[in-house]
Amino acid sequence: MNLFFRKSGNGKPLIILHGLFGSSDNWFSLAKVFSERYTVYAIDQRNHGQSPHSDEFNYPLLTEDLEGFLKMHLIENPIVIGHSMGGKTAMNLAIKNPATIEKLIVVDIAPKSYPVHHDRILEGLAAIPIDTLSSRTEADKILSEYVQDMSVRQFLLKNLSRNSEGKFEWKINVSAIEKHIEEIGEGMQYEGVFQKPALFVKGARSNYFKPGDDELILKLFPQAILKIVDAGHWVQAEKPQEFVETVLNFLQD
Repeated sequence: MNLFFRKSGNGKPLIILHGLFGSSDNWFSLAKVFSERYTVYAIDQRNHGQSPHSDEFNYPLLTEDLEGFLKMHLIENPIVIGHSMGGKTAMNLAIKNPATIEKLIVVDIAPKSYPVHHDRILEGLAAIPIDTLSSRTEADKILSEYVQDMSVRQFLLKNLSRNSEGKFEWKINVSAIEKHIEEIGEGMQYEGVFQKPALFVKGARSNYFKPGDDELILKLFPQAILKIVDAGHWVQAEKPQEFVETVLNFLQD
């Protein structure tokens, strides 16, 4: 799959992978900061952003997509940063083919399975009449009946765009995400251990980590360093300066 990406900067390659319902756009500001030291590739994963849509959607495919991207663009030994779903993609590649990654940075996700917890979001997105939608305000009003948090709605509605005819359409593949949401909650798809440097950044107010997760991380990523930032699940968006400092300190050690 030919993934859309945004490239900036010079230096050692650094790959950025967004989370579910996200895109490379969400990382624009941070990519600009990292590009002062690295060649940054902010990627849209399949069914997101400007990358192709597919009826198939799971971690083996997301991992293969990333492998193919590295080969296509002749990228060797990159640093890979992944948030949430993107973190799962990055971890799976690190375990499947550790030779392809020099350092791994995972943001607020553990190498385990998660129960489906995006039900209301998916119901809300499905309730928006995309073919007849007249405005973003209308979309927000409908979505607010399912998602109360305004910042989450704003994040989700960034996936609305207009086509050449001026009609609204989704950048994300809503139907594929809904169909395969259980697979996106699955844990690691490959067996093995990543024996290279890894950083796991956790949000102190996130509910994505439970007791015992640290031990699981260190079992699969024995060189991992675990850092906690006073934020929710979207660590990089809530505390961008602290996140950048945490990442750069890790990379410079």
